[in-house]
Amino acid sequence: MSKVLEKTIAVGLLVMVVFTALAFGTVEPWSIALFELGVTLLLLLWAVKAVLDKRLKISVPAVALPLMLFVALGLIQSISFTASDWSRSALSMDVDATRSTVIVLIILLASFIIAANFFASRERLGKLASFLVIFGVALSLFALLQYFTSEGRIYGFKPMRSNEGFGPFINRNHFAGYMEMLIPVPISLIVARAVHKQSWVFYGFASAIMGLAVVTSLSRGGILSLMAGLVFIAVASSQLRRNRERKSFDRSNTASILKRSGAVAAVAATIFVGVVWIGAEDVLRRTAESIEQAKSADEVYSSRKWIWNDTLKMVRAYPILGVGIGAYETVFPRFASGGESRVRIDFAHNDYLQVLADAGIVGGLLALWFIYLVARAVLNGLRSADPLRAAMAMAAGAGIFSILVHSLFDFNLQIPSNSLLFLLLSAVASYAGASADRESGQPALKQTVSSDTSPLATGVSL
Repeated sequence: MSKVLEKTIAVGLLVMVVFTALAFGTVEPWSIALFELGVTLLLLLWAVKAVLDKRLKISVPAVALPLMLFVALGLIQSISFTASDWSRSALSMDVDATRSTVIVLIILLASFIIAANFFASRERLGKLASFLVIFGVALSLFALLQYFTSEGRIYGFKPMRSNEGFGPFINRNHFAGYMEMLIPVPISLIVARAVHKQSWVFYGFASAIMGLAVVTSLSRGGILSLMAGLVFIAVASSQLRRNRERKSFDRSNTASILKRSGAVAAVAATIFVGVVWIGAEDVLRRTAESIEQAKSADEVYSSRKWIWNDTLKMVRAYPILGVGIGAYETVFPRFASGGESRVRIDFAHNDYLQVLADAGIVGGLLALWFIYLVARAVLNGLRSADPLRAAMAMAAGAGIFSILVHSLFDFNLQIPSNSLLFLLLSAVASYAGASADRESGQPALKQTVSSDTSPLATGVSL
């Protein structure tokens, strides 16, 4: 029964990954509620498993520490005090919004912990890689089919706002952000030679289809970030360590780098050919239309330049702890210039500015700490002698790097579906890095909390 529960929890997390993407990116109240309910059920199943095993073992990667502190910051911001005149004071400028956002953050943190514990084996890592590739291909094919057959509707019934949606996502930039985290998986498996040569054609096809979908979405930030991810793979391939038998890697490091870079170039060329095949004229025409729409009078005051300038005013006004996680939309009109005060601005269209506005310098430092720990885990994972672990470290690193580049222009990490996939890749990087540390005899970058749930003996060891 314990084994069944273990597999159920692992599969359940993947179901959440699929659901959050297909449910319009999980940006509506009903989908957020179902996501929270689903992860809560997984936690309950984990508790049942612990009772059956009479032992609870939780591995907490070092990468989770800044995430925990960020959630703790949100909890502190949401504490409010009511004065005698019934006025309410708190660190957050919108306590209710902060509390709602913190709940989502807790669920995302729980998802990360689940991933770090139930995908911490080579077998599960291989299955996760296959799942991500297959899901990415299916999502891309659906998006392309809908692009050519639907008339501005998602799933044939939900109208898109000014044709801004793509695939199941309401915002095409979020679709591109999601896919740019998946594309590196099949490419990295080829580059690191973690799959048989007979499978290279399929994995190359998978990456090309996903890349084609990103280009067709007409997300300029997505296309730029896709290129950044490909460059990351080309550079990271030089860090791949030869395995002990020296069977999977070339003797000449220069030749090896050229071959792996050639694989990346082949995928890029295939994407270009695909764009030409489906109709480059149509893609270029829609791109021109998109640019013209962005220049229209109605969009002037909601352009990124204006939003960023006014967001910086907000940061300067609340530099230490910010206005409150999730309170950005409420506070922004106070700092809006000109016509921006009449436009609803949900996010800063820059995840870094968003963190500074919501959580101040403290939140920004926590974000930098998180990025540093993930980067260190990726670099350690690239040194693994196991091609699969090295490949997934490269894939996770490229996907995370791509979305961090995209975060300069958009707010992908404010979307639950994209945040969930981002944290899943972070868990993969953490596992790959810890595995490489064990191979080299270094202490793993994680803490393990283990306790016996029987009434006679309990204990916690770090």
